Amino acid sequence: MNTNQDYALFHKFIETRTSNGFNGINANDPLMLELEIMMKNNNQFFYIADIIQMKVIFTSKRSSEMIGVAPEDVTPYYFMEATHPDDIQRLNLGRAKLIKLAQDIFIAKEGIALVSTNFKIRNAGGEYSNFLVQAYLFYSSIHNTVFFLKIHTNIDWCKKIKHGYHYYIGNDLSYFKYPDHELLQMGNIFTKREFEIIKLIESGLNSEQIAEKLFLSHYTVNAHRANILKKADKSNISELIYDLNERGVL
Repeated sequence: MNTNQDYALFHKFIETRTSNGFNGINANDPLMLELEIMMKNNNQFFYIADIIQMKVIFTSKRSSEMIGVAPEDVTPYYFMEATHPDDIQRLNLGRAKLIKLAQDIFIAKEGIALVSTNFKIRNAGGEYSNFLVQAYLFYSSIHNTVFFLKIHTNIDWCKKIKHGYHYYIGNDLSYFKYPDHELLQMGNIFTKREFEIIKLIESGLNSEQIAEKLFLSHYTVNAHRANILKKADKSNISELIYDLNERGVL
């Protein structure tokens, strides 16, 4: 696949369309046609929304090809139903974090943020595909709101994401690009088993209870706990859980 890693066209779209609030976009104008060609090569589609009003303003054509939903029918709530059950909890946490970021930007009346992660989402064929979701939030003083550009990229080609899923939240726009393997390895540093133990600790279980639930020995669970703290460079598990919650990972 001949991909284009440069998101200059997305930045141009934002620069030229923010003034009118992204309303009245002609899907056949030259910029949109150029974007559609790039997204076809990248196996992507996007929508632009007013996150304060939770309203999708415009969706690109390829939503029909990729998720089987016509552009005019795409809503933020659709993805709640179309996301794989294994990823729903993480989707809800990410959505809450996204709204909190938008509120912070809105109150400050300035700023940007980038949230990037991957979910298994139902594709146009009714199967689940691995999608990278990149949400770029930015304040508009003209409209006194926070817009966000949400790009969905099929990453089924990436057969191994080391730690289960990619995750980034911050304002470094160097990560706002078509993903490569290095970008997709960013995120949760823990193995699937370690993360399972972290979630059980957060739920209130002690080592003995976790060992019984996971059919492990008490010594194995404690070894995992020690390794978790070492990886995270934390002195105690409560500090780690607080940090993961703040980042929207738990």
